[in-house]
Amino acid sequence: MGYKVAIVGATGNVGREMLSILSERGFPADEVVALASRRSQGTEVSFGERTLKVKALEGFDFSDVDICLMSAGGNISKEYSPRIGAQGCVVIDNSSAWRYDQDVPLIVPEVNADAVTGFSRKNIIANPNCSTAQLVVALKPLHDHAKIRRIVVATYQSVSGAGKDGMDELFTQSRAVFVADPVEAKKFTKRIAFNVIPHIDVFMEDGSTKEEWKVMAETKKMLDPKIKVTCTAVRVPVFIGHSEAVNIEFENPITADEARDILREAPGCLVIDKREDGGYVTPYESAGEDATYISRIREDQTLENGLNIWVVSDNLRKGAALNTVQIAELLVNRGLLKQRKAA
Repeated sequence: MGYKVAIVGATGNVGREMLSILSERGFPADEVVALASRRSQGTEVSFGERTLKVKALEGFDFSDVDICLMSAGGNISKEYSPRIGAQGCVVIDNSSAWRYDQDVPLIVPEVNADAVTGFSRKNIIANPNCSTAQLVVALKPLHDHAKIRRIVVATYQSVSGAGKDGMDELFTQSRAVFVADPVEAKKFTKRIAFNVIPHIDVFMEDGSTKEEWKVMAETKKMLDPKIKVTCTAVRVPVFIGHSEAVNIEFENPITADEARDILREAPGCLVIDKREDGGYVTPYESAGEDATYISRIREDQTLENGLNIWVVSDNLRKGAALNTVQIAELLVNRGLLKQRKAA
């Protein structure tokens, strides 16, 4: 007997990806329910070879639902996740609403799977920010080997991280440029077509943006609170796939060759690192893939025990939907989830 799974935000980019990944990976679900706002009620979404009709989240009864994959934004999650958890259903939330709550585990299964047991306090598990997820997958095996002291990250984040509106704006603006129409910025603060914008989320008092703060706070929570992190987050005119240039300072010696060998054996990582034209991965090639790709592994000659790496991943998959499904699989595989219908 399988589980009953609800997807909240099923009509969005990540919600649709969750449905696709649940089907692809053969998650043991007897029943999958697609939920969204009332205005999306009746919309059809795909689940494998089946088509599901979207139901309204408002008023839905979660009393016999085992897992709720939530991807409807922070405000919706703050309102509904505690209610859903109180009904005995485990919520795996993709928003930032619960990531910094000490009673809610923040999980990347390849990094801190053991922390998942803390979910029982609120029946909520948080999924990290898309740029943090791929970063810690690459950092964890290196930290275990040589202990990371400090990281400097520059992210190059695709417009899909801003949702469908972000993707539409890049498409519309690109078309406008080619036909010499006026270019209008609505979703982003400046034109994104053929441009880069060093601004994601709101500005904070110290001059950082909230996105940059998220990378710091989440890396510390999942990997090690002693690691010093500084980040510059940049939006780039790419539809899918986040990239990161990462400079790492270690406490102990580590060579580029050692790092390459460690990462080749690490879960979730795929090393593509040839020192030749095209011997690296770009975001275009990561789209639709599950792996976190690591390229350009080299020693930093200006720093004792320093490395530079290039990290690329599909932000809609490992950065969001895939990681959420992997957390659900973790609960099932560790026997932490009781089937409520059977009970």
